[in-house]
Amino acid sequence: MDQSNPISRKTFRRRLEYMVNHLRRDIRDGLYKPGEYLPSESELVVRFEMSNKSIRKGLEQLVAEGLIVKVDRVGSRITDPANGSLTTLTLGHHYSIERDIQLGLLLQDFQTLHPAIKVNTVLLSGISEGSNLQNGAIDVFTINNNEFMGLVDTDSTHLLEPLEKNSGLYPFANEAFEHGEEQLAQPVIFSPILLAYNRKHFIESNVPEPDGSWTWGQTIRHAAALTVPGRRYGLYFHLLADNRWPAFLLQSGMRFEPDAKGSFQLAGTRLLDCIRLCKSIISNTDVFPNYMSENSNDVNELFMQGRVSMIMTNYMTLNEIKHSDIRYDISPLPYLFEPRSLLLVIGVAMSRNSKKKEAARLFMEYLASPRAQSKIREHTLSLPALKEIAEQPASPSEVMNRPSRYYLFREIMFSYRLHRELNLPLHAYKYLRQILKQYWSNLITEEELCEQAKHLFGGAASDGR
Repeated sequence: MDQSNPISRKTFRRRLEYMVNHLRRDIRDGLYKPGEYLPSESELVVRFEMSNKSIRKGLEQLVAEGLIVKVDRVGSRITDPANGSLTTLTLGHHYSIERDIQLGLLLQDFQTLHPAIKVNTVLLSGISEGSNLQNGAIDVFTINNNEFMGLVDTDSTHLLEPLEKNSGLYPFANEAFEHGEEQLAQPVIFSPILLAYNRKHFIESNVPEPDGSWTWGQTIRHAAALTVPGRRYGLYFHLLADNRWPAFLLQSGMRFEPDAKGSFQLAGTRLLDCIRLCKSIISNTDVFPNYMSENSNDVNELFMQGRVSMIMTNYMTLNEIKHSDIRYDISPLPYLFEPRSLLLVIGVAMSRNSKKKEAARLFMEYLASPRAQSKIREHTLSLPALKEIAEQPASPSEVMNRPSRYYLFREIMFSYRLHRELNLPLHAYKYLRQILKQYWSNLITEEELCEQAKHLFGGAASDGR
């Protein structure tokens, strides 16, 4: 190889992938039988025109897949699958991940590519405190940006294995899982919070379809025109969802900043105006139903039944209606002060205590590969984190109910904001949510809310008062 002309990272990956695929196929086809050895590293260097270091990296991948074992000073011996050479990974995941990325389909495809690696799945209820990662029982797990913020705030990021950044993923998706100089999780899908609306209702009510210029004031007025008493309401969302109520506060353009004494002054701020807006919407029974939703799935159900005309949602949640016949579309989230949209990123992370890191790394690389990302794009409405796949045209033969404005996400990237931009540590975030629930339920007055908010960053926040 001409060392004076170093190959690019992309070319290197392609050559490495070619070498691994070629040797893997030779092993599967029986060219190298169990107990036999692959050609020496020096022979492989000549054959594949790669450096010794690169050849070793490829061989390490075959070791992780259980296809070979390295024998010191001898070489790489082909394993016998019948002798228990299977590597088993444990993947912890959220209950909704099957809906979001068609996990079962991806696991089957990964097994086809890597037959010597088996992935077992375990349902996780949460990982914000890192308690599920201590003993290494979980090798890889799904994580969203809000949970990652919780690990940062509880000084638990040491439980995550640092990763190499994939430059093909959207930069804002990578940034959601950065801490210090380290990339600690790999993005798989993402979505802004946006508005979904029933087009049939808009036509019937002679209301113009929403666009990026809509303020919340306009939205409420149009919601009133869409409401048909006893039949449907114009607007609905599950306010208490952690991917809903913070979206309003982000539109203030402000951060929660304590003063020199550690106290926070909510009174007279745009943040308070956004909090008031939430209360005015959910209290307006002319447009917003008095329905006790348990989660955003209840909202989707009402939307599909035609009981509500507009909902706050995201691309992942739209998968609930991808096979429905409802005539709907999407629009940017209405705004109050600034057109900002809360960004949700879902990725995978590796436990630093995993004893199967090479196999875990292979699985994570697969989830971010064009192959896996294309399957997500083909079978779901979720947005792949790999830019080249997310922005490719939809298949003409597609049978999913994809909104006509599906590519809206490209036009509103300027508005994306993460939860962490509110500058709320985990204990303050939980405390604020509790006092907002009381205020929105009329259990405390606005004056009491502002008084209690003074303790947002202090001892009262941490002990739950």
